Amino acid sequence: MSQVHKNGSGEKGKQMTDTCVPQCVGKGHEIFGDTWTLFIIRSLADGGQRFCEIQRKVGGVNPVTLTSRLKKLEKLGFIERKEEMIDKISVSYLLTKKGEGMLPVLHAIEVYAKKYLN
Repeated sequence: MSQVHKNGSGEKGKQMTDTCVPQCVGKGHEIFGDTWTLFIIRSLADGGQRFCEIQRKVGGVNPVTLTSRLKKLEKLGFIERKEEMIDKISVSYLLTKKGEGMLPVLHAIEVYAKKYLN
């Protein structure tokens, strides 16, 4: 069984099946609902960055929290941790294909926020 949801203009929107909606939304919230995670993914949209660059771009996140979120995102396959030897070991983080798949979602959130939350 599927439900037809209406968008804000009253027009019929896309059909959503009820079989996945609660579980999928719940799983998405479990992964992305904590503070900073979406900001980190968004900051990596411009390419690989070192820890201090991510911290500066995200702004306000303490190092312990950022480390925790980066480890979580790496474990889940959204980002890759890359070590390079320059003068010393340099660590950078970059989005995987799975992480890049979140960028259209973030863009949709940005568009929605500009339209309805400003």
